[in-house]
This record gives sequence, structure tokens and C-alpha cells, in this order.
Amino acid sequence: MEKILDIITAKMQRAFAEAGYDASFGKVSVSNRPDLCEYQCNGALAAAKQYKCAPIQIAKAVVEKLDAADYSLVEAVMPGFINLKLSGHFLQGYLEAMRTAEDFGVEKSGAGKTIVVDYGGPNVAKPLHIGHLRSAIIGESLKRLYRFFGYNAIGDIHLGDWGLQMGLIIAELQERQPELPYFDPDFTGEYPSEPPFTISELEEIYPAASAKKKVDEAFAQRAHTATYELQSGRRGYRAIWQHIMKLSVADMTKIYDSLDVHFESWLGESDADPYIPAMIEGFKAKGLAVESEGALVIPVAEDSDKKEVPPCILVKSDGSSIYATTDLATMVQRMQDFHPDKMLYVTDKRQALHFEQVFRAARKGGIVPSNVELEHLGFGTMNGADGKPFKTREGGVMRLEQLIADMTAFVRAKVVENRIVVEDEVDATTAKIALAALKYGDLSNQPTKDYVFDMDRFAAFEGNTGPYILYTIVRIKSILSKYGDWEKLPIQSPVNGFAKDLMIAITKFAPALESALASSAPNLICAYIYDLAGCVNKFYHETPVLKEEDAAVKAGNIALLGLAKDVLETSIRLLGFSAPEKM
Repeated sequence: MEKILDIITAKMQRAFAEAGYDASFGKVSVSNRPDLCEYQCNGALAAAKQYKCAPIQIAKAVVEKLDAADYSLVEAVMPGFINLKLSGHFLQGYLEAMRTAEDFGVEKSGAGKTIVVDYGGPNVAKPLHIGHLRSAIIGESLKRLYRFFGYNAIGDIHLGDWGLQMGLIIAELQERQPELPYFDPDFTGEYPSEPPFTISELEEIYPAASAKKKVDEAFAQRAHTATYELQSGRRGYRAIWQHIMKLSVADMTKIYDSLDVHFESWLGESDADPYIPAMIEGFKAKGLAVESEGALVIPVAEDSDKKEVPPCILVKSDGSSIYATTDLATMVQRMQDFHPDKMLYVTDKRQALHFEQVFRAARKGGIVPSNVELEHLGFGTMNGADGKPFKTREGGVMRLEQLIADMTAFVRAKVVENRIVVEDEVDATTAKIALAALKYGDLSNQPTKDYVFDMDRFAAFEGNTGPYILYTIVRIKSILSKYGDWEKLPIQSPVNGFAKDLMIAITKFAPALESALASSAPNLICAYIYDLAGCVNKFYHETPVLKEEDAAVKAGNIALLGLAKDVLETSIRLLGFSAPEKM
């Protein structure tokens, strides 16, 4: 379905041509003076230079060729602007087409294409903390947005499951429980099906081992040896690793589910490991991998670089591989398994140089062909009121599970205090409002910028917040419920200026989503629905929707609110939350 701006631009271009001027001058833009008009064309000013006549003369000639039925205002004003306001008839037809079209007529520009969205990136055996929040909810929203545009969108969590932390856990476990069969090289039986630790014990074992490594050189060496033997396939160590994976993934899934974040692929560094040897040999065969101070590197600097871009290290001087090696091997695997048209990485912006190196190495080595897009979206940090990265009261890194619990408890107190719903509905309603507060509070900020986490502001029922958006949707639901059967009511011409403002706001749905997609910026969706919610509430306050005596007018107003509700609910679904029935 064409966007309004494209439709009226095409009409304007035809008018220019019919008036005897080049059609290219007929570009229409949204007016930056909404007090004067809704849309504007300045093409007559540019055309005047080519045709050597006054711009107002051209503007007037063009206006005469426009269909007056499309506009409530169409005028040529000095020195040669063409001002437009859409007619109720035009808006009625456009919104009725939106209402009946699949997904409101949004063009499926990604049909037949595949994108892999790499987000999450947690390490197993470690609890998720607040540093994982932004990756999870920004990545999930972008994945949903790509899917809405028709892409086969695959969310890949990319687990950190193959590094030294595995060897540290194994070495520490062996010190604590040396009698376990996993450490007996002569053991040939079946290993226990239940792990020798709980998730809580596992999360204590790793930091203890990590601290010990710094002061005990012999222990550190045993951990490195255990890592090597695990990666080489030692049977007992693989069994421990599988226990770690099972417990960690189950715990992560529970927390991600509470955020309504879901991954289609649960692959990790271990899955990419088998691809590394052949990949490195391929780089060597092409003469791209060179030795530097005992390490194997790929020079990726370019003459146009304004800052130094160091070589991408494939193999360290001690023979071990690093994140860049694994990331490149993961690309090999993804190209083989998914054949993507694009790979999008959502991580902390401090990893920008790392991904620049990896992307360049992937291009040089032919791992990722030039027709496959690579993008890194680096997000800013979530800070406390002091402007520094958010911490617990004790100064430590807060667990993500605790942050979610704190927000939920804060919102629940408000729900109970204000008696928003009956007691039986408190928990379910609280969960939806808390998730909206948390997600919208983050997503309404530009992803690349740092922001201050403010629970009071995020959970407020007024202002640019998730709860305000939910309240608007719930208010519409209440009106529609009182009216009755409304789903098939046709859109009608606006009854007043507030209705027209709401109609115009609804028409901006597709352009807002397209901008969000092009910029990898869910905050543009937030900005759109905040504006739309504002138009809904103004319309509601200024229009007697349910008290309207004219049945046809009442039906038209109800249809308009119903369409606004559907657009708002679709938008928040793309952001990753939903509205309760009551609030």
C-alpha cells in the first residue's frame, strides 16, 4: 500500500507535467509549519530558475491542475509555495484501505530475504545481569520489526560457552570433588544424568575459580589444560560441560521468557569451533593471514582510515584463538546454515572496533560476500542517577532477575494502591505494566546513547512512558466494549479537527516503521506511538464518542478509535510487550 506522501507527490508531479513543467519539481514534504498546512511543495521555486518566470506563477498554474476533492486546502502563496491540507474524503478512503489491508498495508520489503540478528550474548555459568538488558530488548524488537516487514528473521543468542571459564569451572570442581567419575581417565561407564551442582552452586563456583586463577599460577595452568582437553574432546569434561549447558540454558530461558525475549537459535562458540581450522587454512591459502610477533593476524587497515585499525588477530602467540576467531567462524557457519541477506549484531558500543575488524576480515577472506549486509548496532549504557553505570546499593553489578523483580514490585504497589484491577487480576496486570515500563523506558531512547534508569519516571502513568501507552489502549478497549460489535465498521470522514489529527497520525504508521527499520532505531516507533496516543486522548476528551446521538457519526468515531487501537497494539507488539484488558 502506497504511503500518503508518495500518493500526493505522484499527484503533484502529474500536475507539474500537465502545467507544462518538469514533473521532478513536484516533490511534496511534510510541512514544518503545521499551523499553516499539513504538506508543502516548494518545487516552483526551483522550477522558476529553469523556466525563467516568477515562482508564484508556476505554483498557481500547478494548483489549477490538482484535484480539489483531495484537499481541504490547496493554495499557492508567495513567493511560490504550494500549501496542502488533505480532505476528509481523501483520509476516509486511505484509512479504510489501511483498515482492511493485511498489516495495515505495510509493504513487505523483506519478503524472500533472511536476516540473522545476533543479540543476547551471555556467558554460560554466569548469571544474567543488567548489562544484558539492552541487547536483549533492542535485539528482540529489531528482530520483530524485520519479521513484520516480511523477513525470515532468526534471533541467535550466540552463547559464550567454550572459553577459559569452562576450564576454570572444571578445575575448581575437581578440587572440591576429586572423587567424581568425570575426573577418572579410566572410567568407561555412563556418567550421572544429574549434574553434581545446582545453578546457584555453579554461579558460585565460577567467580571463586576466577579469583583463584589470579593468585594461584598452578591452578591457572590446570584451568588452561582443562580448557584444552575439553575442546579436544575429553569424555568426562564434555559430560561436565553438558551439565553446565543444561542448567545455564534453562536458567537463561526462564529470565528471557519473563522479558518476552525469545531466540530461534541457541548456538554458541562451541558450535563455531569446528569451522575454525579450515577457515584459518583458507586465510593462509589466500595470503591474507600473516605472522606478527608470534601471532597470526589479518591486516585490515585501509588507506581511507582516519583512525588506526589494528590487524584482526586469528591465533594468539600461545596458539589459542580469541573472540574474533570465533566470530569469523560463526559467520562461516551462518552463511552455510542460513544463507542470510544480512547479519545484524546488537552489542555494547565499546565493541565497535572489534566488529569493524571482524567485518573487514570477513570481506577480505570471502567468508561474507559483498551482497550480504553486515551491521553492528552499538548501544549505550544504562546509568544510575549519578550518570555512572547502574549498580546495586552495595556497588555491585545487579542481576537482571533482580532488576525485573524490583520493577515488578514497584509497579505492583501502584496497582494495589490505586485499585486498578480486582485482586485476582493484580499479578497478571502488574506483569504487563512492569514489562512495558522497563522496555519502553529503554527503547524510547536512541539505542546508541547512554540513558539514566529512573524507575519512578518509567513506571509513571503520564508522560512518555510505557504505562501511559497501555492506559491509552485500555481506555480505547473500554469504549469499544461499551459500544459492542465494532470490528467491521467502516471509517468515515472526520467530525472535527481532533478526529482529523488522529486520522493523519494513523497514516504515519508505515513511514515510522520504515524509518525505524532503516535506522535500526526502535525509539522511532516509541516516538510515533506517543504522538498517536496523544492524538487519541485529545480526540476522546473533545469528542462525545459514546454520547453522540447520530448513529452514523458514532459508528465512524468508534471505527476510528478501533483502528487506532489496532495500530497501537501492533506497535507495542513490535516493541515486545502487550496491553492488559483493564487498567
